[in-house]
Order: sequence, then structure tokens, then C-alpha cells
Amino acid sequence: MSRSTRLILLAAFAAGCATNPVTGRSELALVSEAQEIQMGQEYAEQVKAQIGLYDDPALQAYVAQLGRRLAAESERPQIPWQFHVVDDAAVNAFALPGGPVFITRGILTHMNSEAELVSVLGHEIGHITARHSVQQMSKQQLAGLGLGVGSILSPTVAQAAGIASTGLSVLFLKYGRDAERQADELGFKYMVRENYDPRDMAAMFQTLQRTGGSSEGRLPSWLSSHPFPEEREAAVRQRIDSMGGARATMVTNDAAFLEHTNGMVFGEDPREGFFRNGLFLHPGLRFQLAFPDGWATQNTKQVVAAQSPQQDAIIQLSLGQGSPSQAAQQFFGQQGIQSSNVSNSSINGNPAVSGYFSASTEQGQLQGIVSFVQYGNETFQLMGYTPAAKMRAYDATFRQAIGSFRQLTDQSALNVQPAKVELVRVPRRMTVAEFNSQYPSTIPVEQVAVINGVEPGGSLEAGRMAKRVR
Repeated sequence: MSRSTRLILLAAFAAGCATNPVTGRSELALVSEAQEIQMGQEYAEQVKAQIGLYDDPALQAYVAQLGRRLAAESERPQIPWQFHVVDDAAVNAFALPGGPVFITRGILTHMNSEAELVSVLGHEIGHITARHSVQQMSKQQLAGLGLGVGSILSPTVAQAAGIASTGLSVLFLKYGRDAERQADELGFKYMVRENYDPRDMAAMFQTLQRTGGSSEGRLPSWLSSHPFPEEREAAVRQRIDSMGGARATMVTNDAAFLEHTNGMVFGEDPREGFFRNGLFLHPGLRFQLAFPDGWATQNTKQVVAAQSPQQDAIIQLSLGQGSPSQAAQQFFGQQGIQSSNVSNSSINGNPAVSGYFSASTEQGQLQGIVSFVQYGNETFQLMGYTPAAKMRAYDATFRQAIGSFRQLTDQSALNVQPAKVELVRVPRRMTVAEFNSQYPSTIPVEQVAVINGVEPGGSLEAGRMAKRVR
């Protein structure tokens, strides 16, 4: 290690040590609490815009009330906690620095009690109280060495250092085994303190394992972002055994929780757009667009995009602002954008302004084509771009995709509806297969078992409320 590197490390540790609220020990923290809170609030707004909140005010209030109650008794009650349900089919939950906690509607449809929900909320609260994201960002920043202690304050330097610069990128900060164990331990403590039966924490681990890392939704699955489930379930059961008979009066509040899942959207919501045979179809906005065969596609709240198999070209659709002329003026007027061949045009009868552009970026020179299309009451921005050296090779592909934008007229697509959870009181003890035969779902019977918290060959007790999907 060079002398200059040692000096940087010494300076970083001297300036960036703080007391961990959970352990009371001094640790590296190159992000202050004020910075942590500011980042978390900014990232939370990005998450809301890019993923979107689930449209159920009663459910949002219910989750927020539970979360705030747990957080108020945590090691950091003073920070601005917030709890939201995001409109995503993935089975997951995540925490952002400084207070925001998000839980997907996908994981809620796989829960069967308030205690299970509290166990997940407590785990995410634990990540925040122990400042795990701050530790990860501090390590990343320190790895840059020469960037110095204050680089987190500069978005430009932070981006160059690989430090999280958007809310979604924070989701991919991998917590280590020790951080996950600590979050589990804290979540266990928080739920027991509020008199919730911790056996439901172990049950939640079992359910999450049974999902098998489902790839539905825009977010990573729980198994991708929260590893080592079997080991962690065993640790929870050890803590439960050490409690002895103290669980006798603890609650699960199954009925109160399940009431909120009745009617919830299950899986992807096709009303917000879906892919069929290479076409992207959007029933709500009544349009369709053909992406090239073999390209990887993604549909988010703000952007629909496709990436080439070689990962060297992107085609994307988003909403523009104002009329096509106004949106084009705003786009081509950006600093660093050079335009050419800009003209008024028509795409399948829809007025449009189209043109070529080039831009200098940190990754090199990009070139592309963009069209602003008037459709209904909206202006859509359709764009394809690639490194300048490859523009000629992709030009026809870009133009073909943009030119495929048209009105959606397929009635089967226009009338498609999302699947929803429906509660049924089980009339007698019956296997999952028997339940599914009498109360059929539009999902496989194995998945019916998972969302009801039992093994595929298991049974449902008489009188309980069980979930089907239709």
C-alpha cells in the first residue's frame, strides 16, 4: 500500500466514523445521518415514479400504521419513517436509507397474517436502524480511495465512483450475511415487543422459499436480494425455542390482514401493458408497438424498453411533454444534443415530429433517431440509440420499430383484466387439490398452496379463510 493510499484511508476513518445506533460501536460511515435521510427521501420519490404505488388507500394506511408502530419503538424513532406498498408483482420488500420502506403487492398476496407482514416490515426497519445501506455505500466510496471523503456530496463524482445515484440502484446494494442476520434479529425483537407471534416469521421464510425466486414483476425477487433463507429460518426457530411458553398470548391477526388482500391484483397487471408474440400491447392507453425479435424487453411505469441481444442498442417508449413540436424542441434543445433531418411526419396517421440526433456521453458518442407522436391526448416519445459506430447497422431496425406504433384494436387485448385474490371460507378440512377442485383458480394448484402458506400436498383446516385467484 502506498503512502498516499494510507493517508487517504487514515483521513477517511478519522472523518467518517460514527456510532451505530443498534450496536453502540464506532464504525465507518462516510454518509452523515442528514445525508442519509436526504438521499432516502430523494430515492423514495424516484421509486414512486418508476414503480408506482398500489392504488388502495385503505391498504396503504394499514401497512403504514403497522410500520410506524414498529419504528416508533426502534433504535431510531426520530428519523422520518415512511411505509408504502408498491404496485409490483415481485415477491419482495426493501428499505432505502434514512426511513423509507417499500413492500410489494406481490409479497402481500403471499402472506396470511398480520404477524407475517410485521416480520417483514421489522426486518426492513432493522436494515435502516443498523444503517446497513450507509455501510455499503461507505465501503464503495472508500474503495475509490482517491475520490476523498466528501465525494458522496457530488452527484457527478458519485456516479463515477459507482455509488448509488438513483433510488432503484440502491435496491441492488447487496447486504452481507451478517447484515441479513442482524436485520432478522432486529425484526424478531420488534415483532415480539409488539406481542406478535414470531412463529409467523418462520412461516414467512417457508413461504418465501416456496416461491422459488419467481421472476414476475420489475423488481428482483426476494430470493435474489435476501439470500440464505434456510439458515435464517433455523435461526428464527432457535430464538423461538429459547422463549419457552412466552408465546401463549401472542397474536397473529390473520382475519384483519386477509381482509385487506381480498380483491388485490395478483401477478402482472395487463391493463398497464403486456407483451404478446413480440408486440407490446397497452389496453389502458389503447396502443401497440412491435419490438425487434430476440430483444430483451421491460415494462415500467415510465418507460417501455428493449435492448439488443448484443446489449449495444436500446429502443424505448415514454411520454413526452406538450405537443410533438414542443416536445421535440425541448429534446433537441438540450445542451450536448446535435440534431439533423428534423421534420414533421406521420406515423400510421398520427402527427409526429421526427429526427436524428447525436450526443456525447461519458461512455462515448451516441447516435439515434427519435419521434414525438401525437396519439389521443398524449405525446409519445419513441427513441432508438446506439454507439455512433453502430448507428448505420441499427438505423433500419430503429425506424421499423418506431413505425410500428399504432392504435390497438384487438378486442381480446383491450378487454383483458388482471387476476385478483378472492377469499373463501374453507367448509371442511380438505387438501389443497380438493380446495382447488371445488374453488378453482387461474393459477397452478402448486401456487395456490404457496399463497395459502402450505406445502403443495398439504391441507387447509376447516373454517379458515383461504385464497384463490381468478
